Amino acid sequence: MVSTAEQASAARIALLAADAIGFDTESKPTFTKGETSTGPHLIQFSTDHKAWLFQIGASTSAHTLEVLTAVLESALPLKIGFGLSDDVKRLHAKLAIRAAGVVDLSVALRTPGQRNDLGAKTAVAKFFGQKLQKSKKISTTNWALPRLNEKQILYAADDAQVALRVYRHWLAAGNKLPPMKAVKLPRPPKTT
Repeated sequence: MVSTAEQASAARIALLAADAIGFDTESKPTFTKGETSTGPHLIQFSTDHKAWLFQIGASTSAHTLEVLTAVLESALPLKIGFGLSDDVKRLHAKLAIRAAGVVDLSVALRTPGQRNDLGAKTAVAKFFGQKLQKSKKISTTNWALPRLNEKQILYAADDAQVALRVYRHWLAAGNKLPPMKAVKLPRPPKTT
């Protein structure tokens, strides 16, 4: 959990030095029809050996936002994750960050002609022959809480780490990424 300016600076250095990092976000779930999400509430990054979790809320420091912007708006490292379209749109809506170098494995690993996206659980089963435990109970917890519990922290770190591991395994098998398409973000309103 990144909670100090020093931790944020150390994360920035490590993340920007990597060629690719695992990436995901978590948002407090919405349960009422028509309710708009106020997320993301947590941004997760992972290198091959360490994960960094950034809580986003009213008390998020300017320094933390600068680090997040530097990492996310840079073309490198590649930001690797599953189902990132909504994450990227929410980051833009909430923090005005235009994420670059985002690789959505749900799309990149899709078999030609396949209609459904490949998720983390399916990818782990396919590439590693293992079952990824993803608790629905944890995934739908309140990610906007000021203090996350150990299960939430582990779940969030795992989400970023598993994406990077699947990506590394996939590349090691001789695969290459297709050309990246930018996620379409809403245009700012015209001023007259």
